[in-house]
Amino acid sequence: MYTNKQIWSVSYPILLSLLAQNVINVTDTAFLGHVSEVALGASAMGGLFYICVFTIAFGFSTGSQIVIARRNGEGRYSDVGPVMIQGIMFLFVMALLLFGFTKAFGGNIMRLLVSSESIYEGTMEFLNWRIYGFFFSFINVMFRALYIGITRTKVLTINAIVMALTNVVLDYALIFGKFGLPEMGIKGAAIASVLAEASSILFFVIYTYATVDLKKYGMNRLRTFDPALLMRILSISCFTMLQYFLSMATWFVFFVAVERLGQRELAIANIVRSIYVVLLIPVNALATTTNSLVSNAIGAGGIQHVMPLINKIARFSFFIMLGLVAVSALFPQFLLSIYTSEAALITESVSSVYIICCAMLIASVANVVFNGISGTGNTQAALLLETITIIIYGSYIIFIGMWLKKAETVTDKYIPIILGAVGIAICGIYVVATCSLSGVQNIAMAVFTAIVQGILVAGLSTYVNQTIKQIGKNE
Repeated sequence: MYTNKQIWSVSYPILLSLLAQNVINVTDTAFLGHVSEVALGASAMGGLFYICVFTIAFGFSTGSQIVIARRNGEGRYSDVGPVMIQGIMFLFVMALLLFGFTKAFGGNIMRLLVSSESIYEGTMEFLNWRIYGFFFSFINVMFRALYIGITRTKVLTINAIVMALTNVVLDYALIFGKFGLPEMGIKGAAIASVLAEASSILFFVIYTYATVDLKKYGMNRLRTFDPALLMRILSISCFTMLQYFLSMATWFVFFVAVERLGQRELAIANIVRSIYVVLLIPVNALATTTNSLVSNAIGAGGIQHVMPLINKIARFSFFIMLGLVAVSALFPQFLLSIYTSEAALITESVSSVYIICCAMLIASVANVVFNGISGTGNTQAALLLETITIIIYGSYIIFIGMWLKKAETVTDKYIPIILGAVGIAICGIYVVATCSLSGVQNIAMAVFTAIVQGILVAGLSTYVNQTIKQIGKNE
């Protein structure tokens, strides 16, 4: 069983690396928020499209990470390199194909999805440059998988700092035309992100050759394409690829719906999502640690330690998030002021901050459990859970919300109350069916979880209700 110190020693470098990496997203949003609402909204649409495609590579690398960690735990170090090299070859081909696809059809896709001409033009200006990052980010994730799999995570922090500093400097210079460089606006943000990813891969290559025992890990020679090994990796990775893509695609569809409400609503959604991503950093760090440690534990023959390990890390994650949520709920205006100086935009965004605070409490446990399941190699189960969650919540919010809206006897002010009550009841049934209710602590946690999930459903349902109402307006 891993100790708290061991868990933290693996987690904190990942946390710092994620924090530094997300400086890219925060910087883009913060700088463009001071350019215009159109630039902010367009970067959101283009950025989410890019991330949706990128999640395919990230999902593959997560599956590769599981295989690498398993081999590391088994002491089969020489088998690590072939997994890494086959992964790089596969993802480079994927980057080439997806780059070509986006160049050929990206404009047509966005034309179908985006209603505002100004948002569309800004989105394409961003995407036309941003997609060059495929060739760097797709390879970067394999280096990330390698170092997490062999539990040498401190290098991720250094790499992320290099990438973040590069992005911040270039963002400032290219967006606003500083240091003798031209003022490029949203195009400058895209170019800065690509160059930051290029600096990241350059660092990884130099660091790996300088510090890693290439012979020990079977990385001292080039290898030919190995279809059998690639298929073994894909047998695990294909489900994580679908899982991550499905998760981000849901975000993208949400932003498409919001875009039709107007530029102001899209700007709010982008700002709040950026806050959500930042708050999720410690959760993602612990979730990634869970994935790696579970895989290593199974590889070392310690399968009996898997569930206690997941439970321990889940508790860490929840209490850390509880503190962050408390601060965010007390000072929402301060958080929002980082992204925009417009008072009206800040005021209109506050209620959405409260909603994501509720969501974070659930995500703090769910993400750890999801990654724990993936770490066992049962990525199909994790995909199934992701799919079921999206279907249940999406169907419940849309169909129940729309039905209540159409019912003439139910006024708007009662809709959140009704949806919240039903949500708590449904979540209560699920919690009772899936959780241990032995002991006062477990019962209290089950009640708390059901209530929080119900409140989240009420908040999201209210938002969807307002979205449906606004879509029918002509102005």
